[in-house]
Amino acid sequence: MSALRWGCGAAGLGRALVPAGRRRLLAEEGAGALDGIWGRRRSSSASPCERDRRKDWGHAELLEVLEARVRQLQGESVSEVTVKRVDMAQIPEGSGSSFQLSRKAEAGAALELRGRWAEKLDKEKRIMQKRKQRLEVKLQAHSQKPPREQQPRPLRVEPRLKNGQLAGCLQRWARGSPASPWEEQLAQVLQEAPQKLSCEEVQAPADRGAEAQLSGQRQKLLAFFECCLLTDHLPLAHHVLVTQHGNFRRRWLLTLAMYNTVMLGWARKGSFKELVYVFFMVKDAGLAPDLLSYAAALQCMGRLDQDASTIKRCLEQMARDRLQVQKLFLAVPMSEEERAALLTAVRKVKPAFSPPPRPTPRVNTSPLLKDIYAQGGPVSYPKLHLPLKTLEDLFQQQLRVELATTVQVKSVEKAPPLTSEVLHARETLRSLRDQWEAALCHELQEIKAELARRAREGRPTLYPHLCLLSEQETAQMLLQVLQVLPPQGESLIQLAYQLGTRAFNRHVVQRKQREHQVPALQRRYSEYLRLLACDTQVDPPRLPRQHWESLGGPGGEPPPEQPWPLPVLVRLGKQLAEVLVRAVRMPRSPGAPAGAEQLIPVLYHVYSFRSFRQIGILKPHPAFSQLLATAAEPTLTFEAAEVPMLCPPLPWTSPHSGAFLLSPAKLMRAVEGTIQHQERLEHCPPAALHGALDALTQLGNCAWRVNGRVLDLVLELFHARGCTRLGVPPPASEAPRPPSRRPAPGTPPARLAELRREAARCLKAARELRSLRADALYRLSLAQHLRHHGAFWLPHNMDFRGRTYPCPPHLSHLGSDLARALLEFAQGRPLGPRGLDWLKLHVVNLTGLKKRESLQARLAFADQVLDEVLDSADRPMTGRKWWMAADEPWQTLACCMEIARAVRSPDPTTFVSHFPVHQDGSCNGLQHYAALGRDSAGAASVNLTPSDLPQDVYSGVAAQVEVFRRQDAEQGVRVAQVLEGFVSRKVVKQTVMTVVYGVTRYGGRLQIEKRLHELQDFPQEFVWEASHYLVRQVFNSLQEMFSATRAIQHWLTESARLISHMGSAVEWVTPLGIPVIQPYHRTAKFQITGGIQSMTFNNNSDSSQRPNTLKQKNGFPPNFIHSLDSSHMMLTALHCYRKGLTFVSVHDCFWTHAADVPVMNQVCREQFVRLHSQPILRDLSRFLVKRFCSAPRSQNFSKNIQMRKLFQTLLALPETGTFDLEQVKQSTYFFS
Repeated sequence: MSALRWGCGAAGLGRALVPAGRRRLLAEEGAGALDGIWGRRRSSSASPCERDRRKDWGHAELLEVLEARVRQLQGESVSEVTVKRVDMAQIPEGSGSSFQLSRKAEAGAALELRGRWAEKLDKEKRIMQKRKQRLEVKLQAHSQKPPREQQPRPLRVEPRLKNGQLAGCLQRWARGSPASPWEEQLAQVLQEAPQKLSCEEVQAPADRGAEAQLSGQRQKLLAFFECCLLTDHLPLAHHVLVTQHGNFRRRWLLTLAMYNTVMLGWARKGSFKELVYVFFMVKDAGLAPDLLSYAAALQCMGRLDQDASTIKRCLEQMARDRLQVQKLFLAVPMSEEERAALLTAVRKVKPAFSPPPRPTPRVNTSPLLKDIYAQGGPVSYPKLHLPLKTLEDLFQQQLRVELATTVQVKSVEKAPPLTSEVLHARETLRSLRDQWEAALCHELQEIKAELARRAREGRPTLYPHLCLLSEQETAQMLLQVLQVLPPQGESLIQLAYQLGTRAFNRHVVQRKQREHQVPALQRRYSEYLRLLACDTQVDPPRLPRQHWESLGGPGGEPPPEQPWPLPVLVRLGKQLAEVLVRAVRMPRSPGAPAGAEQLIPVLYHVYSFRSFRQIGILKPHPAFSQLLATAAEPTLTFEAAEVPMLCPPLPWTSPHSGAFLLSPAKLMRAVEGTIQHQERLEHCPPAALHGALDALTQLGNCAWRVNGRVLDLVLELFHARGCTRLGVPPPASEAPRPPSRRPAPGTPPARLAELRREAARCLKAARELRSLRADALYRLSLAQHLRHHGAFWLPHNMDFRGRTYPCPPHLSHLGSDLARALLEFAQGRPLGPRGLDWLKLHVVNLTGLKKRESLQARLAFADQVLDEVLDSADRPMTGRKWWMAADEPWQTLACCMEIARAVRSPDPTTFVSHFPVHQDGSCNGLQHYAALGRDSAGAASVNLTPSDLPQDVYSGVAAQVEVFRRQDAEQGVRVAQVLEGFVSRKVVKQTVMTVVYGVTRYGGRLQIEKRLHELQDFPQEFVWEASHYLVRQVFNSLQEMFSATRAIQHWLTESARLISHMGSAVEWVTPLGIPVIQPYHRTAKFQITGGIQSMTFNNNSDSSQRPNTLKQKNGFPPNFIHSLDSSHMMLTALHCYRKGLTFVSVHDCFWTHAADVPVMNQVCREQFVRLHSQPILRDLSRFLVKRFCSAPRSQNFSKNIQMRKLFQTLLALPETGTFDLEQVKQSTYFFS
């Protein structure tokens, strides 16, 4: 997911330091990277315990980066850089020797400042000194002037109109007697035809880059108006609208949605005069009122109890505009109070009018889902194992969590002894935080006053956004972020996005409280729980979504909260980050008495140079990092949406309603800033999404619990320096360290280069280890926090292809072997007659020892190693440790423990098992290709046909490559002779696995090269030539073994290439009705100027940009196959739910209880056959022809040629074979 590139962390050896709180001299950030914002940082007050020998590392690093920047400038001849002095905390006692080295290093670096670049630096320094002197003179002169009272500029109400007729009409009415009714004005202005704009006003942007910048400006304006309504600053919004409208060069930025937003605000207040002013501006701008415009006018008249004649004329004008009154109640999102005011106005004219009833929920008519939504028929929807009263208590707990917006969790990091030093550090932090909170509140008040003044000048600012939260709430949020800044710093653009997102999430929760949605939610959810609780019944049985919808009021769902555009989020976050930089200061020596020392900034703004990019970073002062490390506070702070839920999630009912109780969640996760996916979901018929909505709800309703025995063992290793082999990362103190001594004078350049590479490797390894350790800390802390909860839930959403993911990022079953082993089903199921056998088969599958053996042979092997299984369960850390040699060691250990409990129970058939058993697809991507092409040979290679033993496609490809190699070796090909004995399953596996997902020959060569490097006996001088040879033979083997697969891939690739050449992104609809569009476009740049630095970030997911042809064509085949495997998974989930099974998945790996594996296997095979019995490729061809080849002929000759070629390509479907899909139902190893 890489449309937006973030500059993460402080990687890069060279940096230029700028003191915090001052205006930057080099303010440009060359190209901020915002590449994916899926990995979230934690709010944590727990820090790793640093030893005394590391206390001065931060100080040394600040000097080291100066040297690094000097070296970089020497190599790149960069002419301009400004480095200012950084205030340093006092050096602790005993650290003098190391800092003497650092001072010598600084002196050495200064001696190297020679040459042309140094002269330019000196020149720049002199220029900046002169500028500073001139600025000081101006400031002194300004300070000597007597202060004058600045009266706030009055807010404008009456607009300035360009159309002479409208302007004259407005002036006559505005200056007339009170007998001139404003209602009459509204009726007259509605009858005015929209004025055509001049050519200058309607001219389009010159290029798509300007169009993207225009879109960003409009998003900023609309967000300003909407926030003014939310914060009760409607007069300010009207003033800015009037000012922008009166500036004829900027009027074209205004859209009808902006006018409607202000109109709606006046309608809610019953301010008819101001509403009419906005209608005048709409007509003057050449726009025609829409349903929302008329709804605002009628609401206002309904509140003011206007006479029927004005309302009648308004309704008549609506009819002339071909707008229906009924649609006001169906298509316009409104609250109950707004609906009532609108209805009052309409009934003045039509006393017998009744709002149209809510449309009867349509039923999904997809042939794949007819059994799911069929009325009648036997169903056995599963119940939770908890009674109604317990579930209601859990709901109240979750509600309190989301109202608080954060969760405090005790860290599992080993706590230091509570010495006087630790206690003093914690007390110092508490005192500083109290001071910082007051300073932040004061700074926020000042910045809000300044932004309000600018807004009064008619410019949209962030003032209403900052008013959404109180100063105290905002200050606490900023301090939480400060707490977890890593010592190496955080990219300013990434930090800005996180702050903006947190502010938005808190605003959403507070708005739901203000609008009294929480009591309604409590009543509705209590009734909903009757469907899920084990001691209540609902008749007739329904799916959770259907039951939730039946409990809704006559007005339907409340209007959804629209997310803020990405530029607005980043601007707001940047403003908050700058507030944090300016306000938060601390003594140079934390132990000094208050007021005894100069205060220094806690945060510094630094630059990190990566290639030609300049990334701005906020870096904490080493004294602050050391204070945090010494205090080692024992808590972590998580956002509410990052923690598993304590009650069942809300069912998904629409693209913007579901999952958490109050916290916002997206149905379709996408690259930040992408709106095309949400737009297609909202324009999709609601019934078409029912399959996906119900599948996501079913996955989220699975209750989980923590496997306490496994957690205790992992914590034991976590506290004992970790174990890399078992996936438990060691502490940061175990990271490799670069040589501490500086190279001696006269060291050869080659040796110096080697030392630099070694230092870079150590730095990279240390940062990776710190990241892995933090990830493990969050996961284990959350697991420890939830271990005593009887159950918790993981709400799900999906990506743009339909693949599903848990929303909480840190603790879920979608992760590493360790993450999966920590969880088990909260609801148990008796093993029954075959359950123990499935547990035994599962433990063998997890070891990876018998992949090519039959199920009977695996079961016999499990009985042979039963003693090892029991020893692993009884003495995991002191016994023979058989489980540690498995492919998935922690899951193997958890399964050993479950088997041990089962075999030692009085009756294994009645043993209640909570352990999830997996069934994996056999190279699932190739399975879908083989089924699409009805390829008999390919189907046999990937276990679509019945067989006594599982087929291994990787070994088959390796064998075919070996045949080609022998033929070439006999003909004297040198590289083929060198490869004798080295062509193995392991060498080709990764390439074969990823070919189906679009890997190119270049990528495949790199994969094979890596495998050859791992072979100790292979002559390394032939690696490059051998990897080229092998990747060619692997592709040739796949072409021979999977001819239909390669033909389908080629057809998909060529279709995507032609579509993108025509200027469109590839889109399609999955068999379950999910609209898909590929988010690969050319890069559009957005710039945010001002403050401590300007930021330029790239957005290559904006649908207004031209598509990226290379990514569109390479991405279509794998994305299309992913949309098919997600459809298969959702179908399996829905049918398993109908049969009463517990079911979850990790893409093509399906999980259920051991006793239910046979039923799940049957459903899985049946739904695969049903899915591929549909004419999938023919339906895709028809959709693409209708979508991209149905436009009228263009005057552009080349475009017509392209469309004709695309039309011919889409109709030329690949030929299919004769494979019988029904064989899949009898294939034992299809999923096993």
